[in-house]
Amino acid sequence: MTLAVCPGSFDPITLGHVDVVRRARAMFDEVVVALAHNPAKRYRFDLEQRAELARSAVGDLEGVRVDVVPGLLAEYCADVGAVAVIKGIRGPADLDAEHAMALMNRHLTGVETVFLLGDPGLAHVASSLVKDVARHGGDVTDLVPPAVATALSSDGPSQGESR
Repeated sequence: MTLAVCPGSFDPITLGHVDVVRRARAMFDEVVVALAHNPAKRYRFDLEQRAELARSAVGDLEGVRVDVVPGLLAEYCADVGAVAVIKGIRGPADLDAEHAMALMNRHLTGVETVFLLGDPGLAHVASSLVKDVARHGGDVTDLVPPAVATALSSDGPSQGESR
């Protein structure tokens, strides 16, 4: 059985992420949507909320599960027996940002990175932009799964953000 890991902070998961996971699942027996922590980011949702939203977004996809990466992605991949890391690429800037990480992960554990080109209709969809649109009262229902749209529209203070 081949297992691939699709990592990210998923703050929040978008339809672009779901598209990449769905297409990765067509290539691998199992795909793990792996929530990672990036200390350089300010999160809108805490880890538990992000995991819950991701589960609601991919829960109907057979062979897909959500997990949390407790440390280095390369070590996590080795621990779960992943043969590949899946990264969605929207354009050249994404490839530039992912290139060194892919080489480092291969250096550390031998795990290869597979780059999937994102759906051109979703190339403008980024979690940070979705949060910004929602924060200003814009409609994001065609950019994120329904549970995410609901969570973004709820009142209350944001995790790590000021309103």
